Amino acid sequence: MKSAALIVSAGKGYRFSGEKKKQFLTLAGKPILCHTLEKFETCPSIDLIQLVVGQEDMDYTLKEIVEAYGYRKISQIVPGGKVRQESVKNGIDTLAREVDIVVIHDGVRPFVTHKMIEESIQTAKQSKAAVVAMPVKETIKMVGPDQTILKTLDRESLWQIQTPQTFRADVIRKALHKAAEDGFIGTDDASLVERIGIKVYILPGSYHNIKITTPEDLILASLLLQMEIA
Repeated sequence: MKSAALIVSAGKGYRFSGEKKKQFLTLAGKPILCHTLEKFETCPSIDLIQLVVGQEDMDYTLKEIVEAYGYRKISQIVPGGKVRQESVKNGIDTLAREVDIVVIHDGVRPFVTHKMIEESIQTAKQSKAAVVAMPVKETIKMVGPDQTILKTLDRESLWQIQTPQTFRADVIRKALHKAAEDGFIGTDDASLVERIGIKVYILPGSYHNIKITTPEDLILASLLLQMEIA
């Protein structure tokens, strides 16, 4: 079975100041996106990579990322949509039909490991859908419109969902089509699959598998990378 990585990196990065989008910011001498791509480029279980970026970033990504760093597995650079779900759909719609398994991952989540990727692929092959996640460490409360607590949620059953989120290609295609048909926007890719009745299995991720969305995250990422190198 052929497995493809769909790296979604079409975000605008509004929570960062400055002109450069967060996925192109430098982390330890190269763009954040490069750190992410390298994990999939060097993973034996990944046959090809489909990269989704903003329409306005396609030329830059080709020249300054793909060609500059010599990635060989990237089969296409696809323009993203207005929201992440549209970007994922654009990537899936243009994916080669011989692909059986799709590993969807955030372009600004550079600490994914080969083990996470490979375990998610194996689980998706057997059970159709898998996501990596970690148990919630802090107390979570439901809050009303007046900013008062409505309910304290049971932390034992709560998990912090990450990427990669991995699916049989026919399953995620069906889920995306159904969501578009119904005008439904999910909070993540798994939520689209859940609503068509497919069970999604949880695999262990890592608290280090952070998504870089704020300047503070970039500082933490630099520290984590230093720890990896050390």
